[in-house]
Amino acid sequence: MAHLVESMMYVGETPWHGLGTAIPEGKKISVREAIVAAKLNWQVNLRHVFTDHPKGGKLGILDHYAVYRTSDDAFLGMVGPDYVPLQNEEALEWFQPFLDSGEATLETAGSLKGGRQVWALAKIRDGNMDVSTNDPVSHYILLSNAHDGSVAVRVGFTPIRVVCNNTLTLAIGSKASQLLKVRHSRNLHVNLELIRETMKVARHEFSATVEQYRQLHRRGIDAAGLEKYVRVVFSLPNDKGGKELIPNIIYLFERGRGNQEAGRTYWGAYNAVTEYLNYFRGKSQDNTLSSLWFGESTNVNRHALNVALKMAA
Repeated sequence: MAHLVESMMYVGETPWHGLGTAIPEGKKISVREAIVAAKLNWQVNLRHVFTDHPKGGKLGILDHYAVYRTSDDAFLGMVGPDYVPLQNEEALEWFQPFLDSGEATLETAGSLKGGRQVWALAKIRDGNMDVSTNDPVSHYILLSNAHDGSVAVRVGFTPIRVVCNNTLTLAIGSKASQLLKVRHSRNLHVNLELIRETMKVARHEFSATVEQYRQLHRRGIDAAGLEKYVRVVFSLPNDKGGKELIPNIIYLFERGRGNQEAGRTYWGAYNAVTEYLNYFRGKSQDNTLSSLWFGESTNVNRHALNVALKMAA
């Protein structure tokens, strides 16, 4: 199976697939430098779609356009008449004010699925807080864009657990707990400017999130409680289902990354679920990454935190 990661740049540890351009730790990198390093220095455009006419020649298909990459003419997706492309440089330039002020530094950026999806991840300065001793959580900003028309531009805050790099969701009910979505419409660029206002609440929301994690860490959980938690999170019947899923998550709960810090607590149970979503769900690590940042796993992750908080209350 071909790699879904087409290209990327990264700071620090080499990613699982071994691809990408390494940036030295501590080096300040601009958006333009990141775009070049991640090989995102290409543009997309739209073309009319035609089909063969029964009597010969071509017939234009109304209200349908093909999105293609100008550098190699690669087809990326089919969109409607109101679709406004967002170029990679325009998307990542959203970060530039935060980089200039020193509030954040870019960590990774790249493309998935032959350029159909593009992402960037930046770490907020002084964004580390401890859930417990030797168990810090960092604060990141994720920006994702899809050139195939499948999803809107999305920007949101995400804490990443340093022990295991699990991507975690922010506080339930907070403004930062979901990615903000911006449609590919005529107001696209204006709305992206407005999203910067969310940075004003970032520190407060992050502190509230870590306090919720600490609540989970203070509450223990036994084997029966763990199985019940997994069944609720994944909507499994009480008497059947989950023959492979439940043992896998129990294994991660007992022996997963960072389990010594999390312990036999609801924090450990939640992290077992997030580790499963981040590293094991999907046919490959690349599919898992795509699902986590662009699709279904985002909702499951958020639901898992909500369930843990209710059960631990």
